[in-house]
Amino acid sequence: MKPSLAELEVQATKAWVEGRTVCIKLADGREIRFPAAKNRRLHKASAAKLAKIELICDGTGLHWPELDEDLSIQGILEGHLGA
Repeated sequence: MKPSLAELEVQATKAWVEGRTVCIKLADGREIRFPAAKNRRLHKASAAKLAKIELICDGTGLHWPELDEDLSIQGILEGHLGA
């Protein structure tokens, strides 16, 4: 039986911004993207602040230190992009 998405620990190996789109490379080789406009804090951020993304928690989360915003990779995959 295949494990469900919730049972897998999804890890990012890289995160970057192209235009106003947040891009994430996952350890399994997939890439996911979402528009910064879908998140209240990211939407208002300058390009320079948006680009400063840190991988946290062994790659299971993203952190924008200058914006005080954190998102989990699992949450992003589930469509939870923050308020």
